[in-house]
Amino acid sequence: MTKIKVRNGESLEQALRRFNREVQRAGILQELRDRDRYRKPSEIRRQKAKELAHKIYLEKYRR
Repeated sequence: MTKIKVRNGESLEQALRRFNREVQRAGILQELRDRDRYRKPSEIRRQKAKELAHKIYLEKYRR
């Protein structure tokens, strides 16, 4: 669980921004989205292959 302590003189908005940053770094929201719906292993492999092909395409034409 992600926790932060509000520092002296820190506004609530700043503390909330720090909290959101920590949640993002910990990958909590991404894990929640991944667990929200079951994906078949073949679907995961297909998505990874698609992302890799896109990455290769970008590297090829970026030059």
